[in-house]
Amino acid sequence: MSKPTISISEALPVNKQFHAFKFDQNSKNRCFPDVLERLVRHPFGTLLRMDSEYRPRRTCMSVPASSERFLAKARELAADEVMLDLEDSVAPAAKDTARDLAVSALKAGGWDGRLVAVRINGVSTPWAYKDVIAVVEGAPGAVDSLVLPKVTSPSAVSWLDVLLGQAEQVAGLPPGAIGIEAQIEDAAGLAAVEAIAAASPRLVSLVFGPADFMASIGMRSLTVGGQPAGYDFDAHHYPLMRMLVAARANGLQAIDGPYARIQDTEGLRKASAGVAALGYDGKWVLHPAQVPVVNEAFTPAVEEYWRALAILAAYDRATSLDRRGAVMLGDEMIDEASRKMALVLAAKGAAAGLPEPAA
Repeated sequence: MSKPTISISEALPVNKQFHAFKFDQNSKNRCFPDVLERLVRHPFGTLLRMDSEYRPRRTCMSVPASSERFLAKARELAADEVMLDLEDSVAPAAKDTARDLAVSALKAGGWDGRLVAVRINGVSTPWAYKDVIAVVEGAPGAVDSLVLPKVTSPSAVSWLDVLLGQAEQVAGLPPGAIGIEAQIEDAAGLAAVEAIAAASPRLVSLVFGPADFMASIGMRSLTVGGQPAGYDFDAHHYPLMRMLVAARANGLQAIDGPYARIQDTEGLRKASAGVAALGYDGKWVLHPAQVPVVNEAFTPAVEEYWRALAILAAYDRATSLDRRGAVMLGDEMIDEASRKMALVLAAKGAAAGLPEPAA
């Protein structure tokens, strides 16, 4: 299953991206993009950290690398990213076996265009450096990124950056071929998240780890990703928003952690819709049944996508042909701020492979 990608040949600020349209001279409002590549070189207003391509991470499927059955099943799922886990889902006595199974699965391929990540063990463990060397040198070019858990300071990211650079040389990979996804899982990590987000040009995302974070601040709940009884508001809003701001300020994606109540589809849908509305790019999932629910939550409605394209085209016409900074589109006044909001939604819709409107 191939995933739509949007090539990024150069990193440019968003405010130079609105000349990507071909216009229908017979209509003021029905002007849609001929190509979207230039539109979403980076949809969130900052420079890209790496010369790469925008790839959706609506669903990030966590798979215990110690289970051959789960590894095989993961190839059949419609997740945007598959993450082979060497950390929390693997018992200490099974670490070496899981590492070998992960390398074998990576070498076997069959991921059909999905992003492939491996969550290594934390920097303070005796397994982390072995994980990196085994994955990079054992399956060169097979992994898109490494997920670094329990990041509490920029130094952890710097350590992984340096080690990856050495391993890439040995494996014959180009410098920077493998990205880093930094997982923020405790109070110390959140307190340093701005510095962490700027720690390496390899960074591609920040990932919220709700379980360890909830434990680190003493939140009174035993449900991963759930809300504590007795608190009437969203207990996760502050860490999610702070992480989102840090991610966007550094050109990174922001990914929410998992929802552990596998049978609670409505709870998952509500949690996913909430972070998607906030601006997050995706969410981790733990079970195949969660994949379609989360994919749907992070995919804009077709009507919203088309509306965003119409706003971008109308604004481009207004500024480039009519020399106006604001214009009516239907019963709504649109301007530069409208363009920025539409650009984000259009980028996500294009990356998710939504159909373009008929000419």
